[in-house]
Amino acid sequence: MMVFIALGAALVIFWFSVKDWRRTVKTALILVILEGVIRKWILPQSSDLIYFLKDFVLLGAYFQYFLSSESKYPFKNNILTIFLLFSLSWGIVQIFNPSLGSPIIGLFGLKAYFYYIPLMWMLPSLFQSKEELISFLRFYLLLAIPVCLLAVVQFFSPASSPINVYAGGEEAIAAFAGIDAPRVTGTFSYLAGYSTYLSICFTLLVPLLALPQPKIWQLLALTEALLVVSTSFMTGARGLLFFEVMFVVGYVIFLTLFHSSAIIASAQKLVLPVFIILAVVPRFFGRAVDAFSSRTESSESQAEFSNRIFAFFSEPRQAAQFKGGLDSFGIGATHQATNALRQVLDLPFGEMLPPSEDEPGRIVLEVGLLGFVFWYGLRIILIFKLWQVFLKLKTPFLRQLTLATLLFQTINLPIHLVFNHTFSTYYWFFSGFIFLLPEIEYRQSWFKHTIPSSSVSEQSG
Repeated sequence: MMVFIALGAALVIFWFSVKDWRRTVKTALILVILEGVIRKWILPQSSDLIYFLKDFVLLGAYFQYFLSSESKYPFKNNILTIFLLFSLSWGIVQIFNPSLGSPIIGLFGLKAYFYYIPLMWMLPSLFQSKEELISFLRFYLLLAIPVCLLAVVQFFSPASSPINVYAGGEEAIAAFAGIDAPRVTGTFSYLAGYSTYLSICFTLLVPLLALPQPKIWQLLALTEALLVVSTSFMTGARGLLFFEVMFVVGYVIFLTLFHSSAIIASAQKLVLPVFIILAVVPRFFGRAVDAFSSRTESSESQAEFSNRIFAFFSEPRQAAQFKGGLDSFGIGATHQATNALRQVLDLPFGEMLPPSEDEPGRIVLEVGLLGFVFWYGLRIILIFKLWQVFLKLKTPFLRQLTLATLLFQTINLPIHLVFNHTFSTYYWFFSGFIFLLPEIEYRQSWFKHTIPSSSVSEQSG
């Protein structure tokens, strides 16, 4: 009965999703934020099904967009497409790896790697102008205010409070040592999802803070930035704070080396917000700063964090020792949801897996060294493409937005992508800036050169 109810709900969701793919994609991004609310407090007994909610929503958007007669951004024969096809082809081969025990696990693994990639090619059709993109980013970041305020309430509530739970109503176990304060998750199911969301908000807020805009939007952006930085300490996530520091350093360096007068004038608007954040956060959220500092100051903690940073280089080599050559355990083998999927569908268990915590090692275990080269080659090519777009663009805001995305992708290269569906959704959506931002600048230029200035003035009047 539960299966039939779930299928019926999926069909209803698909029917609504297929009606307007643009609205559906934006709805899916909102569901990324609200999914944890449903999994933790509204329908905790259906947590596993809600995990797939945004995927059903996006399925309708994919169906309408790619099967419609609407003009689409072309797939070009370049190195990005080649590596994507290689990665996809090798992933399909790994579905049938006998070590998995069942190809259903392989299909789930293929979804974890590739399901959100089509968003890249949909983005140029999703936003028609710079103004439309800015409007979406502004309103999307407004959601950070209630999400972060919830995190503040969580931090100052006991760890045993019902407000501090994980997906399925599971009691939260991550807490700061020495104080009765949880490591907050906001509206997200787990800590990793909220940390990812904060890194995305931080990435988008930096160029928006430098954007000339009405006072109300400047004030709102500053409020969002204050809450994002403050609750970053409340997560206790060292990687998140490391990202934010490295992001600011990289942002300043790149704008200094590849500057133009327009970009520098725009970037100077960041000076005041930075000073305000540095003054306000320790003053009003000192407890969170102290809790984070106590978590990171021990030599053991520092050594653990250093090992995690360098795991990108060490784990693949160690994982490759368990299976030689092209062999592996199959795509999806190490995914955290695999055991639950086997139990629900009564699937046979595969080979016993060796231990591996970080994503690079798990990628090698799943798709082998060849798959590792294809997958991380694809991600490095995306970084290179963003670099090309950054050098090409002339519009200050679009160029700064490209730089922010470039830094986000580069700093987070070792971070979980396949095994963090929140990060995966955002990663492939914002990778679409490679196609979207040059297209927006081209449309801007075309409009200026084809519409006489007098006509523009008349239309504006």
